[in-house]
Amino acid sequence: MKIALIGYGKMGKEIEKIALQRNHTISHRFSSNTPFIEQSACDADVAIEFTLPSCAAAHINQCLDLEIPVVSGTTGWMDELPAIHEKTKHTNGAVLYASNFSLGVHLFFEMSKKMGALMNNRSYETRITETHHTEKKDMPSGTAISTAEVLLKELSNYNSWSLEEGQTIPKDAIPINSIRTENVPGTHEVSFTSEIDTIALTHTANNRKGFALGAVIAAEWILDKKGLFTMADVLNLK
Repeated sequence: MKIALIGYGKMGKEIEKIALQRNHTISHRFSSNTPFIEQSACDADVAIEFTLPSCAAAHINQCLDLEIPVVSGTTGWMDELPAIHEKTKHTNGAVLYASNFSLGVHLFFEMSKKMGALMNNRSYETRITETHHTEKKDMPSGTAISTAEVLLKELSNYNSWSLEEGQTIPKDAIPINSIRTENVPGTHEVSFTSEIDTIALTHTANNRKGFALGAVIAAEWILDKKGLFTMADVLNLK
């Protein structure tokens, strides 16, 4: 399989290693020095996109125009998802997006769902804490937002989530605390706290390999598909 890497930073290089180990070929490497633009030639079987929120949608649209299935791990562009969905249908293309490609994170989502159901209508306050490296631009992380969305479906006393920034959080909003520090691939924690005790569930990424492996597995999976997908489709969790 020929893979185009759109974004060739730390994640792009890690994806390249995994892809080569799985006997794939890297046909193109797009970066800030060689951007993926309308004039770019690309004959890949699939593209894997890890860039910035400001340009992710444009990259995905370009892949759809070129009839190249695309896997995107960029977060912070979900406002443009409805338009991407419509274009996917119009072009009969394939897009797979995820806030996190770690297989363990998707198990974390499932366990968060079960915990949320167990803790509903009990005397516990819910909180999400996410910690990432200082190079991560969006805050809170896409994974934290996805976790909040999972919990909101289970916890009837919460209606939204809110980023903690020294401000008062509404009682019906799940607070998300975002921490940025050096050399942290990604840690997410869901905690339920009462006057008596705290119950917490934590996922800690030890390195980027899990994200890269998940992205390559997603690229292998989407190759013959048409439509808009997430990792839940890849892992058959729906």
